[in-house]
Amino acid sequence: MFKEPIKQPHEIVDEGILTGASRLTNEKVRQVVNEVIKNETGSRFKTYVETCIHCGLCSEGCHYYLSHDKDPIYSPAGKVKQTVWKMLHKKGDVGVEEIKRMAEIAATECNLCRRCAMYCPFGIDVAYLMTVVRRITHKLGITPRYIQDTAHSHAATMNQMWVKEDEWIDTLQWQEEEARDEVPNIRIPLDKEGAEIMYSVIGPEPKYRAQLIYQMAVIMNAAGMDWTMPATPGWDNSDMAMYTGDSEIMGRVKKVHFDTAIRLRAKRIVMGECGHAFRSVYDVGNRWLGWKMPPIPMVHAIEFYAELFEQKKLRIPEKFKTPVTLHDPCNVIRGRGLHEQARYVVNQICDTFIEMIPNREHNYCCCAGGGVINCGPPYKNTRVDGNRVKAEQLFAAKARGAKTIIAPCHNCHGGLEDIVEHYGLGMNIKFLADIIYEIMEKPA
Repeated sequence: MFKEPIKQPHEIVDEGILTGASRLTNEKVRQVVNEVIKNETGSRFKTYVETCIHCGLCSEGCHYYLSHDKDPIYSPAGKVKQTVWKMLHKKGDVGVEEIKRMAEIAATECNLCRRCAMYCPFGIDVAYLMTVVRRITHKLGITPRYIQDTAHSHAATMNQMWVKEDEWIDTLQWQEEEARDEVPNIRIPLDKEGAEIMYSVIGPEPKYRAQLIYQMAVIMNAAGMDWTMPATPGWDNSDMAMYTGDSEIMGRVKKVHFDTAIRLRAKRIVMGECGHAFRSVYDVGNRWLGWKMPPIPMVHAIEFYAELFEQKKLRIPEKFKTPVTLHDPCNVIRGRGLHEQARYVVNQICDTFIEMIPNREHNYCCCAGGGVINCGPPYKNTRVDGNRVKAEQLFAAKARGAKTIIAPCHNCHGGLEDIVEHYGLGMNIKFLADIIYEIMEKPA
């Protein structure tokens, strides 16, 4: 049966917020709030805050609201009312204590998943409004400590895991050696100029999930692709600075990523199975840099796998037997519209596919995206308690036979792993590449 978690009272102590707030004055808060709203927002912000009629229809779209027994303070409109509307009503004079709570709401109680926008009759993007709050709290120096450390890593190393340049190259060579035990002539080409594909990953792959690089090398080799990986900074396509409100660092990270692809004269970028990274490259970072569209075409791994199967570049002797269900990552489903391509790939590789209900663009968020999981251990209970509705959805899929959850996104993996453990669901979680690699015909 579905196991309810044991509720334990906990007080959240976040040194990033507390230490930052200790340096603030009420006047400084008022000054920064008004500066950001006046100088960094425009017609979009004005239209949203003046159009909202407080009807509450967005509430049913929010996993925090549904998971907290429909408590209105967790509704999207409720979160806006506690932050943006209060700032406007008080003309920025919200004070240090109030801005601390606003930082927690924007950074840890909203995943920027944009599901609520689908239920708003006016299409108001609450996620955008929460990013404005994050921008204000960033400029005030009260970002949660763990995600701020990640943003510092981006600033210093151009990747989110403090991976040094030699460590990155060592990891690729190590994975190439491992793969050669299985496919003797395999290569992970480094800094190859003029390749069809530059393959980019996120920082946790060389740090914690190096097997995904190994698996992709085997897939690329079997498909006969002309590809390369960068040997220099620019290999990491993730960008947590996008979620702290540090737009300046976000722009630097994205520029290095594109500059690397341009230096290598790659025809296109194929990105690994990550949602937020795709959002940062395709939808946010490029626009901050002033580009309407990125200078080099890029595709998410879902699109790439679909292309390989459509062109019959991979052979699957026998499909994956364990019944699966599919989690739809917010940033590539609602943000890119890859829901049907994802299902095409799943049906190419799996015998039994059981849909979650709801699904596609209506699927519930994993509650880890939007930078929330990167806010670290102090907010773990906030996440798992805030996504009981996802646990219920997974339990319903399990009751219909699903044993494995496919989640083509790193943050979704982390969030779903916590939910599965917290609620005692007993389900496995895999990337698409995990299954493709397991069942595909390997090169002799």
